[in-house]
Formats: sequence, structure tokens, C-alpha cells
Amino acid sequence: MNELDVVGVRVEMPSNQPIVLLREVGGDRYLPIWIGPGEATAIAFAQQGMAPARPLTHDLFKDVLEAVGQELTEVRITDLREGVFYAELVFASGVEVSARPSDAIALALRTGTPIFGSDSVLDDAGIAIPDEQEDEVEKFREFLDQISPEDFGTSSQ
Repeated sequence: MNELDVVGVRVEMPSNQPIVLLREVGGDRYLPIWIGPGEATAIAFAQQGMAPARPLTHDLFKDVLEAVGQELTEVRITDLREGVFYAELVFASGVEVSARPSDAIALALRTGTPIFGSDSVLDDAGIAIPDEQEDEVEKFREFLDQISPEDFGTSSQ
């Protein structure tokens, strides 16, 4: 397993499909995962430190975990089968729960939980970006700084 940082969320054109981009800590691979607009909003809110007027599902889940005394210790992106990514939530009690990566990432950002990607997922779907291409990644980060959750066409209800 390799630790991953969330670079951010953006909308892929022309399909208008949101993606979350993860970066391998201590490596040069990036992992793009296509996600839904609701999850894109949830991830963007968490990254920007925004708290909606009413809690989103991921905020609620975090509050429930705290209320029942469960600690999320890590999120693992474990598999890629037929173009679909799979993830697991790992709790301090040893319990592991299957989850969509987008939901797992949104929850990890809210709880400060580390995110890991399996070697096989990074080997299959990771994109190596050497240091000399880092300026393209910096352009992507600048784009992320300018985008807001409202750009994903969803509202927080």
C-alpha cells in the first residue's frame, strides 16, 4: 500500500464528469478517479474547509462515528475491476467495510484519516508525472484553487 494525498477535484471536459486526483506520497504517480457530482461537492467542501448550513451525508457519518466511539484509521483503495474502483474503510476495532472510493475519500478528509492505494491499482491506473512535468500539475492546482463546489451543479440540502 502507498499513501496518497488528495490533490483536488475538477470537472473533465467535454463530458462534464468530475474527477478526484490523488498523488502518491514520495512518488511520481497520480491516480485519477471519476466520481459523481455529489461526491465531488463533498470532497471540495472538505478540502476548502467549508461547512454547509446542513450536514452532508459524509458529515453525518463522521458525527455518527464519533457518537458511537469508532475511529476510522485508514482508507484503502484496493482494487480496479472493469473500470470500477473499490475501497475499504478500516476501523481501529479491526472491522473493514467496503465503500466507494469517492465516499471513502470524502470521509477521510473530514476525519483526517490517511488514504492508501494498493500497488496493483497504482500500477494499473496510476499516471507517472516526472518532475519536469510538474508545471502541468501546478496548473491543475491553480485551477482547483479557483473552482468552488457550486461549479459541480449540485446544491447542499
